[in-house]
Formats: sequence, C-alpha cells, structure tokens
Amino acid sequence: MKEQSMTVSRNITKTVIYVLCIFLAVLSIFPFWVMFMNATRGTFEIQQHSVGLLPSTHLIDNMRILMGKTFDPLIGFKNSMLVSTGATFGAVYFSSLTGYALVAYSWKLRQPFFTFIMAVLMIPAQISGIGFYQFMYQINWVNSLWPLILPAVATPAMVFFMRQYLIATLSLDIVDSARIDGAGEFYTFNRIILPIMKPAMATQAIFTFVFHWNNLFIPLILLTDRSKYTMPIMVSLLRGDIYRTEYGSVYLGLSLTVLPLFIVYFMLSKYIIAGVALGALKE
Repeated sequence: MKEQSMTVSRNITKTVIYVLCIFLAVLSIFPFWVMFMNATRGTFEIQQHSVGLLPSTHLIDNMRILMGKTFDPLIGFKNSMLVSTGATFGAVYFSSLTGYALVAYSWKLRQPFFTFIMAVLMIPAQISGIGFYQFMYQINWVNSLWPLILPAVATPAMVFFMRQYLIATLSLDIVDSARIDGAGEFYTFNRIILPIMKPAMATQAIFTFVFHWNNLFIPLILLTDRSKYTMPIMVSLLRGDIYRTEYGSVYLGLSLTVLPLFIVYFMLSKYIIAGVALGALKE
C-alpha cells in the first residue's frame, strides 16, 4: 500500500512538472509566433487587434512595402552573416585557447593576467565606443566589417567561462600523456582539448552569434554605406513617414532578422544537451 501511494505521488509530481514545462515552452514561443503572424497581416489589422494567432493574406504586400523602403535582405543577411560567423569563430577559438593556457600552463604572471582580463570585463562597451571609433577612423576602417569581427577575438567573459569549464572537466594527465607521445602544443589543443570543450563552445557560440547578429550600437556608429548595413541597422530604419507606419512590413523585417538565430540554435543545441547529460552521468 505504501509503495502504491509513493508511485501515485511520483506520477502526480511528473505530471505537474510536464505541465509546467509545456506552459513555459508555450510562453517562450508565444511572442515569436505573434511576430510571425503579424508579418502576414496588414497595418490596419495590427492596429485593430495587436495580437493575432492566425496568418493573414498580406505577406506579399508587406514584402513589397519592405523592398520599397530600400530594405535589401540579401545585403543585410550577407553582412550580418559575415560579421556574426567571423566573430563567433574567432571568439570561441581564441577564448578557448586563452582559457586553456590559463589552466594547462604554470607561468609567473598567470594570476595577474587573469586579474587583468577580469578588470577589462568591468569596462562597459559604451564607454570605449568613442575612442574605438576614433581609432578606426585613424586607420581608415570606417565603413568596413573588420572592426565588427576582429575585436571579438578578445572576449573576457568567454575566456572566464572557458577557464572555469576546463578547471572542472580537464585532467592535466591527458595533456602530459600527449606531450610524452610527442604531440605538439597546438596539435594537443586542436585534436584533444577542443573535442572535450564542445558543450562549452556550443553554448558560447550561440550567445556570441546572437549578440553580434543583434548588435546595433557599434555598427550604427561605424557604418554609413548602405552596402555595409547589417540586418539590425536595416530594421531600425523601417520607419514610416510622418503620417503612416507600415507595421506589417516592420514585423516582416523583424521576422527575417530572427530566423537565422533559430537555425543556429537548433544546429548547436544538441551539443548543449550532450554536455548536460554528460554532467549528469559524472554526478
């Protein structure tokens, strides 16, 4: 009788957990669903009923209005993809390399170097924005995508994350064994350490890609050439005239901006799930 009561209690607990998870999932998806549905609706429909759960018939009209506002999604996608992909690869690889150096090597200035990285982490990007622009202007890198990619190589927050992950997961005996077998330092890092860090790299890749895809502040002060505009800049310019704003086209522009983020997340989410499962097994 007692075992039956415990079984019923566990089933009730599982049911409550499942219902709560489903509710949270629906709550997370709901804003995106409304945005996609509004992308198919006209301005009058949106003004009358701001929340619509079913698609309408104004998608083609919204696209026509969108293209008429000098909005070129192909240029925006290309520039944003170049910036986000380049910055993500650079940040993930070099931050992993720096974190590995802070864990695997014992050198005199290791702790002061890590303290300096943490100090840089405390400086807001807005404070350094003016000096960064002046420096880019002096080296003729205004209206170039390189200033949006190369600075991502030095990402203090990601270095801290990678260091903490390696402290928890990396056994230095693996590194010593590789050195005894004659493996070079970069070979050891690229072929042994990076596979161990896949869950951490996938997590940080998602956050970094989303950040650089949505970044508006730095591109807005550096880019004035329309051929260099990223998607956030193009979306920010989707304003109507003083009499009318086409909300349907604005929602369509936002939807086009969000779609690549979903693709990146679904591509990398399996590594995050694998890392969580591995941590559960270790426990």
